[in-house]
Amino acid sequence: MSYRTSATTALLLLTALNFLNYIDRNVLYAVQPLIQHEFRLTDTQVGFLTSAFFVCYMVASPLITPLADRYSRRWIIALGAFVWSAATLLSAVTHNYDELLLRHVIVGIGEATFVAISPALLADLYPEQIRGRVMGLFYLATPVGSALGYIVGGYLGHRYGWRAPFMISALPGFVLGAAVLGLREPARGASDHVAESFERGSLRGLLRNKAYWTITLGGAMMTFAIGGLQVWMPTFLVRVRQLPLERANTIFGVMTVVSGTVATLLGGWIGDRLLRRTPAAYQLVSGVGMALAIPAIVIAIYNHGPAMFPAIFIGEFFLLLNTAPLNAAMVNSVSARIRATALAVNVFTIHALGDAFSPWLIGRISDHSNLETGLTSMIAAVALSAVVLLYGMRFAPEIKAEQLATGI
Repeated sequence: MSYRTSATTALLLLTALNFLNYIDRNVLYAVQPLIQHEFRLTDTQVGFLTSAFFVCYMVASPLITPLADRYSRRWIIALGAFVWSAATLLSAVTHNYDELLLRHVIVGIGEATFVAISPALLADLYPEQIRGRVMGLFYLATPVGSALGYIVGGYLGHRYGWRAPFMISALPGFVLGAAVLGLREPARGASDHVAESFERGSLRGLLRNKAYWTITLGGAMMTFAIGGLQVWMPTFLVRVRQLPLERANTIFGVMTVVSGTVATLLGGWIGDRLLRRTPAAYQLVSGVGMALAIPAIVIAIYNHGPAMFPAIFIGEFFLLLNTAPLNAAMVNSVSARIRATALAVNVFTIHALGDAFSPWLIGRISDHSNLETGLTSMIAAVALSAVVLLYGMRFAPEIKAEQLATGI
């Protein structure tokens, strides 16, 4: 198998596994009202399911992922896939809130072994100048996989009960996890061209890496907003806008697929093109996208008329426009020597400050006022993300012009 074929195979296989990662995660949100009704849960309890998931997810990541800087990444990724698929399957046989909570956090532990390691492996297969497009394809799973979770969960949950989607969505993970073991392990740093430095290449230097930390903090606020949107928007459409459950999940799922697909691929392409003009291209695209999302989110939450659905679509589009460039900027901000560990610290930080507590916080506010008020917290997070990312442009690492000229 040629190097190019091997790289393409790895990209497609890891992208497929990333799709399942988000499907398994978002099935819960699609059937959330059904679970809430059966177990008689408060909004705070429902929000805590996701918060607990991300707490375990973000704690497990920096504990497990540093092993990927020293040992085979294929085996770690495959093991994670087996764990989260088994836990998703077991979610179908829960009989109370505590059992559901336990199985959901195990899903988070399994997914933590995949999310930080896979981008580091892909960065060793593709050079800096095309990583926007590579990350665009890989992170296409974020909107499309999430949307499929809503659609599959809503369709099967409405017809066969909320347990059926967990059984169906879990099975492919075992197959793809086994397929990962057949991938060729690339040499660490094989595709890097940015000059080594203390800040980019050592764990002590990482503390002083301003490019890395502005990307991480901006990403945390983005994660806060997206986490709240994913968990609560179907419930918002059912409870506040009075839509039937299946229709709410279908509409939100289709909008997420369309807006997310176009935005994720377009964001990566624009970032790669602008990289020829400025080394801060990825931060620029991400920051502008976050700023443009603000007015749409305001309309989506507070407008009761026909403008609500276009506003949800536009808000999601600009939120997800930054997915590929922000992750490309992240892998470019550190060298291969510490990349998996740095990504694990990034995962911990963005979830600790983001969606580890935003679903719980929104649910808590909703219990004491209403869901519209709870969702308002997303607006402040998006605005702060835009400011931090645009400020971080000045710290982007330089890439030589002759290297950019060889981009695909």
